[in-house]
Amino acid sequence: MNRNVRNSFYLRQHPKNNIMRKFLFIAAIGLLFMVTNAEAQTFAGVDRSPLDLAYHPNNLPQQNLRNDYQEPMARLIYSRPAKNGREIFGTNLAEYGKVWRLGANENTELTLYRNATIGGVDVPAGSYSVAAIPSENNWVIIINKTLHNWGAYRYKEDADVVRVEVPLSANDEVVENFSAIFTGEGDSATLHFAWDKVKASLPIQFK
Repeated sequence: MNRNVRNSFYLRQHPKNNIMRKFLFIAAIGLLFMVTNAEAQTFAGVDRSPLDLAYHPNNLPQQNLRNDYQEPMARLIYSRPAKNGREIFGTNLAEYGKVWRLGANENTELTLYRNATIGGVDVPAGSYSVAAIPSENNWVIIINKTLHNWGAYRYKEDADVVRVEVPLSANDEVVENFSAIFTGEGDSATLHFAWDKVKASLPIQFK
């Protein structure tokens, strides 16, 4: 019997080598499991207040499918909580006299792609958070420099760019999910916010 055959026979028959082979096999399986588990991702479910967008001009991406491409003047990113049979305004969801996040989850975010005038104040192009102080007959709309916060918990008044008091109007029907839309054409736009039975409208003039 040559040396290679003897060594092979020894490795198969020796108990310690069998144990070592089993250990290496188990270790290899464990390593494979760890690598596979590390690569697996856990994705969040659908949020109860989904994120949405509004553009000026309204429905800009859809318009760009049908017409010559044009740049946006403004974009709003906001979450859309549902009424779900609840009383909204004057309750802990949107208390009168207190800063409200204008929606749900993260700050509502307004991006101006051109310089604008809001409430008689010049507002440079850029991104801002938008909040409101609701009351029974009007809202104070707040444009603020602070971004990427949750709700109004870290709101700082000294970062306000402008505050505009706007009257409320009644909706013809109850708006189930908080909604926002731009209306107007060219350099003149109005940003409308609506939820439940009320609507507030913020005029914006672009330069």
